[in-house]
Parts: sequence; structure tokens; C-alpha cells
Amino acid sequence: MAVRSFVTRSPEETIELGRKLAQRLQPPVLVVLLGELGTGKTTLTKGIAAGLGAAPEEEVTSPTFTLIHEYRGREPNAPRVYHVDLYRIENARELETLGLEDLLAERAVVIVEWGEKLGPALRRLAPGRPVVEIHLTAPSDTERQIEIQESGVKDQITGAASSNG
Repeated sequence: MAVRSFVTRSPEETIELGRKLAQRLQPPVLVVLLGELGTGKTTLTKGIAAGLGAAPEEEVTSPTFTLIHEYRGREPNAPRVYHVDLYRIENARELETLGLEDLLAERAVVIVEWGEKLGPALRRLAPGRPVVEIHLTAPSDTERQIEIQESGVKDQITGAASSNG
């Protein structure tokens, strides 16, 4: 599994990277976002959802309190996108009651923020499913370092933002 690194210097560049990533995502796929608060997880998700035709970027918001947002595209071929936020999940039992397994059984793009909380459950929840792990860090107030590792996704992401490596 190759790791691709990108640097974005504005929210707009992060959204654009999400749009380019969306071109490579064929449902069913699990996208796991890893990173501290304020590193751009929801911003990247805006681009992914918009790039898939599931929702305009301005309609994509963090599901921190609702835990799951569902986006159904207005276009006939747009995939269903589930945007899941595990920030408030405190233990495995809460994770189980969330119904993540049911979402992953659908032919959808499932984007999980705070994927660190999945831990070893990740592979159990998504056996054989393509998985994209995205690590986001914020070296400065405006800059985002984004590392994308793909498993089972057809082509690598190319030509998005600044690529290193």
C-alpha cells in the first residue's frame, strides 16, 4: 500500500483535494479520517461529498452531535455517502450501537472522522472492503499535511494539491 502525501494551504485547497479523491472512490468503500481537532477532517469530507455528487460542499457539516449524516445525491448515479463522527464515542459498546456495520454493508461511501476510535474493529467491520486511511495534521494555522493510504482502491490519487513522495 503506497502512501501519498499532500500539502494544502487553505480550506479551498483541502476541499479540492477531497474532490479529486472522490474521483477514485467507488462504493462500497470506507474512508477513515485520522487527526486532531481542527486538522481539516470535515473540510476534506466537504470535497469528497461534493466530488461524488452526494451533496454541495456548503451542506456538509460535522456530525459531532448527531453522529451520522447521510447524503443522497440529487444526481441519479450519485452514491449514498454516510459521514460518521466518532468523537463522542467512548467505548466499544457505543460503537456497536451506532450501527456502523449496517452502513458498511450498504453499497455506499462511508466516511468516518476520528477513525482512531475504531482501532482493531476496523478490519472486522470492513472485511474485504476497500479502505482509504487519511492522516491529517496541521503544521500551521493554514497548512494541512494530508497522507493518504489506500487498500483495495483501483488507482492512486494524482495531481491534487502539492504532492510529496
